[in-house]
Amino acid sequence: MSNTTVTLHDAGEGDEPVCNTSGNPTFGDIIEAHLSRRGALLGGLTAAVGAMLVQPGPAAAQGTTPAASSEPMLGFSAVPTAEGDRIVVPQGYTARVIAAWGEPITGSFPRFSASASGADQGMQVGQHHDGMHFFPIEGRSPDRGSSTDGLLVLNHEYVEPRFLHAARYAGQRLGGSAVVIANDKRETDEVLKEINAHGVSVVRIARQADGTWAVQRDARNRRITGQTPMEIAGPVRGTDFLRTKYSPEGTRTRGTLNNCAHGVTPWNTYLTCEENWAGYFRNGTTSGDRPTLPREQARYGVSTRRGRYAWELATSGADEFVRFDATPTGANATADYRNEPNGFGWVVEIDPFNPESVPVKRTHLGRFAHEGVVFGPAREGRPVVAYSGDDAMFEYIYKFVSARPYTAATANGSLLDEGTLYAAKFNDDGTGEWLALAPGQNGLTAADGFGTLAEILVNTRAAADKAGATKMDRPEWGAVDPRSGEVYFTLTNNTRRTAEQADRANPRGRSQFGHIIRWREANDDHAATRFAWNIFVLAGPEADSRTSAGRALGTDSIFACPDGLWFDAAGRMWIQTDIGESQQNKGDLAVFGNNQMLAADPTTGEIRRFLTGPVGQEITGVITTPDRRTMFVNVQHPGATTTSDDFAAGKPNSLWPDGEGVPRSATIVITKNDGGIIGT
Repeated sequence: MSNTTVTLHDAGEGDEPVCNTSGNPTFGDIIEAHLSRRGALLGGLTAAVGAMLVQPGPAAAQGTTPAASSEPMLGFSAVPTAEGDRIVVPQGYTARVIAAWGEPITGSFPRFSASASGADQGMQVGQHHDGMHFFPIEGRSPDRGSSTDGLLVLNHEYVEPRFLHAARYAGQRLGGSAVVIANDKRETDEVLKEINAHGVSVVRIARQADGTWAVQRDARNRRITGQTPMEIAGPVRGTDFLRTKYSPEGTRTRGTLNNCAHGVTPWNTYLTCEENWAGYFRNGTTSGDRPTLPREQARYGVSTRRGRYAWELATSGADEFVRFDATPTGANATADYRNEPNGFGWVVEIDPFNPESVPVKRTHLGRFAHEGVVFGPAREGRPVVAYSGDDAMFEYIYKFVSARPYTAATANGSLLDEGTLYAAKFNDDGTGEWLALAPGQNGLTAADGFGTLAEILVNTRAAADKAGATKMDRPEWGAVDPRSGEVYFTLTNNTRRTAEQADRANPRGRSQFGHIIRWREANDDHAATRFAWNIFVLAGPEADSRTSAGRALGTDSIFACPDGLWFDAAGRMWIQTDIGESQQNKGDLAVFGNNQMLAADPTTGEIRRFLTGPVGQEITGVITTPDRRTMFVNVQHPGATTTSDDFAAGKPNSLWPDGEGVPRSATIVITKNDGGIIGT
């Protein structure tokens, strides 16, 4: 039997194709209109952009300023850009590895091996680490309690089959997204291993007597994978959109996929967010010679050929694999999996302290390519507010406001099942408004297929199109400044933007470098429907960048493609970068070296590089212990830039972190040698 290899992943490292064909204005259109009244163009950057960046931020505009921090915000020496295969942190800091892909955490604790089985992988840490939180072991608060013992909960975004199946694929000329298909079938255990390498890991870790950290065997250790049973809650539960052969009642599904960033609820649970999930499915329905997909699949980019990893071709033909083919084959939806993709694109709530709990998909937070979820401050008697970005080019930023108020003594996930989902509209005068995505509001009517809340939520993107939200340049992580309450979002890049759509400042035509936007809600009320916005930083090289203080980025601060974003308790903002594999260390992006993490002072606009990572990776996910003396950072897909020829020759361009075998995603533990607070 001859093998054929097929590259299935043709949208750029798994990113979505452009699916937004609406006529809504782009962010470039908005900024160009905003800036056209402010000044003439001056070369690549403009006086108008300088004015926009230096103008008082939303906080100052409303008569308040952040309180000064009592500790140095950037009290470390910057590290230089780098291209080496190692982690570099500032002088006086140490970085160690923990919880690498394949480390056993539960069940029979099978050791990591290049020939591990699919079942083994279901008991080991997954591949391609992403969003992450450290929960103090007491289990009472997400950010208070032990700083030496806790549950580390982390996402696993996707897999790289050639490294996952290194023992089987050795010697074959394979790119990072290729799988081996023989006679239109895939080996079942390979498929199982890939599904089990997705999802979430819950693992207890503790600081040892010598100051290092180690994984602990604990009953709460758990793997949640692409096949773990899930409940569905909120307005879409039990509707026709979710009825399948597996769940005729439309109340359950199996698994969570492409888990990127995350969220942490005020009631001490973890939210994992399903990002580029659509490509895992295929629907071969045609009319004549043309594909015909329902709106809830076409608007998200469900494949009309094979799924991303062709899981639907598993040799066994078992139901758990067949479900990835959404082509109608039965008499109705309960006889096949035409609705299976509708069970994905949600935010999933997990109780890390109860290993018997069933994860719940919270449908009122909307269905799209969720990068993550960030909450506004939880206040007694006030609604819960959660922000989320749709990580695809020309997509939107969203906000959910709960119908019921937050009460610490009784709060739970049901608060996320009732409320209002909004999409952001950025006006050309520096103001913004939140457009409610609800029946009868903002043009959402039955005549256009938005007669019920379930129709709106399953088709969140289409509803935002109709409402008139502003198209953005890949909204990724969000973060809320604990001092000022301002909300920040990274806008990674958008190389599909044409020069005609862009002004000369931000975002640029064919935007390669990205930027960070921030806003302040009216009256400092995160549930408000209006806000004021400006730009925190235009990322890029020294000659094509600008900070909020009106200065160009320097050698200690240049970066591109901002992605991960997080504030520590002192108000220090941490920025992580994700230059895609095909662009790393090439062309205009070569100057930035490997992906990195920086720290920023939101008040002064100063930015300083704190960390650089190994070859081919993305730096993503960051959290500290409550005392802020230990930091955890994830390194995703080291070695992803290995060419197919080098893979065939057994020469991956990264051997991080082991120095041999295959590269492995892992978490790094960073401490200050003097035992001090990270960043000071």
